[in-house]
Amino acid sequence: MSNVVELRNVVKTYDLGGAIKVDALRGINLNVERGEFMSIMGPSGCGKSTLLNIIGGLDSPTSGQVIIDGIDITHMSERDLAHIRREKIGFVFQFFNLVPLLTALENVQIPMIFAGRYSNAEIKERAIELLRLVGLEHRLHHRPNQMSGGEQQRVAIARALANEPSIILADEPTGNVDRETGLKIIHLMKNLNETLGQTFIIVTHDPDIAHISKRIIYMLDGQVIPEPPRLTMNPSSSILAEERRKMLLSELKWLEVSIKNLEAKKMKLNKESYLQAKLGYKKRLEMLKKALQEEYKGRR
Repeated sequence: MSNVVELRNVVKTYDLGGAIKVDALRGINLNVERGEFMSIMGPSGCGKSTLLNIIGGLDSPTSGQVIIDGIDITHMSERDLAHIRREKIGFVFQFFNLVPLLTALENVQIPMIFAGRYSNAEIKERAIELLRLVGLEHRLHHRPNQMSGGEQQRVAIARALANEPSIILADEPTGNVDRETGLKIIHLMKNLNETLGQTFIIVTHDPDIAHISKRIIYMLDGQVIPEPPRLTMNPSSSILAEERRKMLLSELKWLEVSIKNLEAKKMKLNKESYLQAKLGYKKRLEMLKKALQEEYKGRR
């Protein structure tokens, strides 16, 4: 079976200024086979989300090589990376990232509109089928605030599948729902993996969820390790706060990229759809920025 992800000696170092540098990833070597259902586990701040961002083309490595579905994306321009994200990768986030003013059906249609591969009739038909696949055929015309957290995450999964991506990346997909709903979501992903052969890479803190996976990768201090890390204490509140800040920054970057893509496709969208999507993204962007400001205030 061929590899859909190949990471070769990937290093990611953040320069925080004042001669302060943080090594988020330290020489990662990792292959993911097509059709795998894999989880990534490790303590807060170990580099899990950074690794997912680099696989997803949301961030670039400081050094090393990143190959996605046979394509070397290491030194790609932002424009080319946007194409890779649109065609090869589906994203599922902890906070769903649905456009608030759009219905479930309209949210699932958005990636297909951007891709420009299908007619309007085909886009609608595919979106309905995807929502039926995740068990939400009765929620087609509901907006996010009219759905439960579990239902919103199912819409996000359907949206991630819209363009038949090579990989779906899920960053703590059960972190914003109750445990029972979280297990249902993971089992849904597992079923999609088994029936569609869809590759899933999932970041999670929950060992019960991780053990549903066919393969678990453990991380510690920016490196892949052969066994689960032995921690003698629970993560401190400062480490948890830093992990939340990193997650918010990741979502912020994703939203900024989505807004750029929306502007690039402006002429292909009808005015109402464009304005609704833009308003929804901007509202979520404002919420994330506010949350980040509160995080920084709390650290002072």
